[in-house]
Amino acid sequence: MSSATAAASDIIDLLDSKPEIDAQSKSGRIPEDLRGRVRFENVQFCYPTRPGVRVLRKLDLTVEPGTYVALVGESGCGKSTIIQLIERFYDPSDGSIYLDEQPISELTVSEYRKHISLVSQEPTLYAGTIRFNVLLGAAKPSWQVTQEEIEEACRNANILDFINSLPDGFETQVGGKGSQLSGGQKQRIAIARALIRNPKVLLLDEATSALDSTSEKVVQSALDQAAKGRTTIAIAHRLSTTQNADRM
Repeated sequence: MSSATAAASDIIDLLDSKPEIDAQSKSGRIPEDLRGRVRFENVQFCYPTRPGVRVLRKLDLTVEPGTYVALVGESGCGKSTIIQLIERFYDPSDGSIYLDEQPISELTVSEYRKHISLVSQEPTLYAGTIRFNVLLGAAKPSWQVTQEEIEEACRNANILDFINSLPDGFETQVGGKGSQLSGGQKQRIAIARALIRNPKVLLLDEATSALDSTSEKVVQSALDQAAKGRTTIAIAHRLSTTQNADRM
């Protein structure tokens, strides 16, 4: 009983705690008419769990609208940290990050994130249909998303032809964690989910590193297509995946 009471107290403390970055808060400005220019100015960062280890030191980085930039470097050099800071999973220890010269710390978190999409190394799909999983990425209510918008996102992710070849099409059940699909198919659906909101900024965190060589080529082609016309920042695990980047 005493153990249960102590555990309940910990749970209550957790529920009552307030995150430093509140995604539900409505405070801040709503970003409008964005072009997608990302700029880091003198950014420094340490993870809260390791305050004595500086991951980024006075980082200056500018990514112009529509530019495809690849970040390449050894493990632990801070590549994924840059992605997490853009997403506002954390705030810099010092310095500022701007989107179209607006400090992202002054923007409404939920509205700001509507303009950003992330494709990570391990795609997360949920039990349900392909349509359901794609619509999870929409920045507006799912019932407002047209079939044409869904198909366009899937076309740009190089997965539409595969979906149309299935007997149930978009209503095909993917299984728990996407168990009915291959790794490459899951990743392309994850790309479609990222594109359904037509983001100004697309973030790719080693999006092909968990795939075999055949699937990697197909998914990389989808990523290159997805990057067209939008600011793209990609973390690469090998140089072969950065051939179409504008800058490295």
